[in-house]
Amino acid sequence: MKTANEPGKVDRTPDVDRWVLPHIARMEGYVPGEQPQGGTFVKLNTNENPYPPSPRVKAALVETVTDRLRLYPDPIAREFRATAAALHGVEPDMILAGNGSDDVLTIITRAFVGRGDVAAYPTPSYLLYSTLVDLQDGRSHVVPFSDDWRLKVDDFHQPGLKLVYLANPNSPSGTALTPVEVAELAESLDCPLVVDEAYGDFARENCLSLLKTHPNVIVTRSFSKGYSLAGVRLGYLVADAGIVAQLNKVKDSYNCDALSLAAGKAALEDQAYLAETRSKILATRERLATALRTLGWDATDSQGNFVWATGGRPAVETFQQLKERNVFVRLMRYEGCPPGLRISVGTDAEIDRLLEVLRGLP
Repeated sequence: MKTANEPGKVDRTPDVDRWVLPHIARMEGYVPGEQPQGGTFVKLNTNENPYPPSPRVKAALVETVTDRLRLYPDPIAREFRATAAALHGVEPDMILAGNGSDDVLTIITRAFVGRGDVAAYPTPSYLLYSTLVDLQDGRSHVVPFSDDWRLKVDDFHQPGLKLVYLANPNSPSGTALTPVEVAELAESLDCPLVVDEAYGDFARENCLSLLKTHPNVIVTRSFSKGYSLAGVRLGYLVADAGIVAQLNKVKDSYNCDALSLAAGKAALEDQAYLAETRSKILATRERLATALRTLGWDATDSQGNFVWATGGRPAVETFQQLKERNVFVRLMRYEGCPPGLRISVGTDAEIDRLLEVLRGLP
């Protein structure tokens, strides 16, 4: 506690600035997308799936809500891992589950990046990567995308590089490197390459096949996007069994609860439902991109469940005007780049409302 100036009194204000680790005090911290509470609004700012989860998920949750909730969940998620492994054609010991894919990314970073170590990632991309490196008191090496959203392999090379993150498809652009391009990057590295496929369920290709030939590749997956389960927090990674064995030492003992694991297992088992909702989202995504281009924006050819809009009306002003009308999109700012709007693909009715508001803005 701080010492008060007045004799006989002690200032009970915690001296946080002195207590906290210096590198934590220097951090700005990651700021998640806004989660409006109550009221009627169109929420297109955090890339949730606009459709409900598979009906199998609800049935699985009801079945799980028994007196067994008084017991700890399986610490290594055996049933979930077996289901994910069967889906991807790998062994269960190549799967690690986490409390959302952000937890999985945190586990990876804690395992490979120490104080002063270098980790690399592209920009503009997922803003959490820099936060994860900062938490370890590491150093970030940022590699810019080209104007056509390509990357130069040589730009990643740094002495002592410990880890590379690659969002693929990328956010905010929605663009993706091909597996051949990702393989080229992996082959050039003497460290793990995390291929973050949070939006992989909407992409034309994925990089899971690289696991057979590139032992330094780690593929991460989310349930928040394709499977409509952002609210239960579950993600996983697929990697060489030796890597997974080391990461198991780092994760929290019970990092996934019984309800999340049951929901995730049921969702993976209903690939027909995933295909149905995916088809709707892809069709609406194309309609949204086409409409934005008609209204004067540049909209990338997205492989995610969102569209990145730049070059049209001023982004900051448009973001605020939409918000005032209860339409929420994500305003994204990156150093050296003009601000843009990342717009999640909602239902057709939600996109109709967005476009109606945009066309009516002064």
